Amino acid sequence: MLRAPAGSVEQRDEEQEDEAEEELRDGGVPFYVNRGGLPVDEETWDRMWRHVARIHPNGEALGKETRGATDLPKIPIPSVPTFQPTTTIPQRLEAIQKYIRELQYNHTGTQFFEIKKSRPLTALMDIAKEMTREALPIKCLEAVILGIYLTNNMPGVERFPLSFQSHFSGNHFHHIVLGVHCGGRFGALGTSRREDLMFKPLEFRTLMDLVQEFEGAYRGYWHTLRKVRIGQYVSHDAHSVEQIEWKHSILDLDKLTKEELRKELERHTRDMRLKIGKPAPPSPTKDRRNSMGSPLRGQGSPIRRISRIERRPSGDKKVLEPKSAAEINGYQIRV
Repeated sequence: MLRAPAGSVEQRDEEQEDEAEEELRDGGVPFYVNRGGLPVDEETWDRMWRHVARIHPNGEALGKETRGATDLPKIPIPSVPTFQPTTTIPQRLEAIQKYIRELQYNHTGTQFFEIKKSRPLTALMDIAKEMTREALPIKCLEAVILGIYLTNNMPGVERFPLSFQSHFSGNHFHHIVLGVHCGGRFGALGTSRREDLMFKPLEFRTLMDLVQEFEGAYRGYWHTLRKVRIGQYVSHDAHSVEQIEWKHSILDLDKLTKEELRKELERHTRDMRLKIGKPAPPSPTKDRRNSMGSPLRGQGSPIRRISRIERRPSGDKKVLEPKSAAEINGYQIRV
């Protein structure tokens, strides 16, 4: 069996994470993305069941039994959490995590909602709304977008993407959660096959403490954590046209000592705090207004009328501009 060079494998992993291919792989196991929207088209639906037949121990029989059943039980649709003004931030985050967990993890091998990381925030929030309407099982990246949507009305809670690349038995595995920061404490929201690789309560004093918590969870499954990617704080404006900065810092744990990792995470924490004070890009409304503005006036364009505010004070004398000879000859001076 041929093996690709290590460098090309890492490059492919980077490209896979950035460019959502039709067939993605995580840990050597392929999964598909539904690119046709909802309801799922027939081609995607059939492909999903063929994939289930390949990856599930009794997949073929399970598929025939499920697709041919006429009395399947109704699945309860979880309610989007609402909060009273007195509800504390930790309680709100726990309620949001409970809602994400009730949607359940998607084990079908087909991701139902297409998430393009390059899309503006407003487009991703539209997808999050669709998730709440459809109430389908989701994977980790979808849970991050949903977590951002559900915390948009919490201005005191800062959110940032936190992704991991681990190694086990010759394969690389990718995972992402939504990091949260509030009141000097860090935590996380998300979903995973593993209970300790998603939600983390708001109780970690530093980003280093949070990353080490996840690293310990990975060790419990005999995974070696290789890389940590951390993004910037995400805007709370659901109509923002800015893109999420997914990878502001990429930390290679194989090349960093524990002290160097701590310093890099402290630097990233400072960078995130600095972003809070920076103004957000203009909204689409302002952009549209600017694009509708008048172009530069050409020589033949009429001179605009002077508004009342721009008119000179009544006490100022008007300064006459000299006229050309052609203009003077066109008039008769009357005495």
